[in-house]
Amino acid sequence: MNLEFTHKPNYYLFAQLLIRHIENYITKHPDANNAIFDLRDVYELFRQDRASTTTNLDGIFNIVDDYKVETLNGDQKLITGHSIDTVNNSLLIDFNQEALESLKSGKQIIEPDASILD
Repeated sequence: MNLEFTHKPNYYLFAQLLIRHIENYITKHPDANNAIFDLRDVYELFRQDRASTTTNLDGIFNIVDDYKVETLNGDQKLITGHSIDTVNNSLLIDFNQEALESLKSGKQIIEPDASILD
């Protein structure tokens, strides 16, 4: 008997969940210039998918990094960088300040074209 089993993580779904979580954070913390999330919260956000919270998180951020916001100087990426602090079990996200201000003023997040990224 031969069982073919493949597991392809849904990075696009997790990227969308993470960007909406970030968007909610910005709404709740309008003075924030960056964000720090406990990785346990990200684990819960990803419905306890440990691989997506650890090994695949950088791959998910390859998609999250392509979300943009319309600004006076054209569409700009919302996130300029991220780092994972394994000692403190946290995720630090740095925002593009111009895109952040546009988002706070009511502009919508522009999703990347998934057909290009796949």
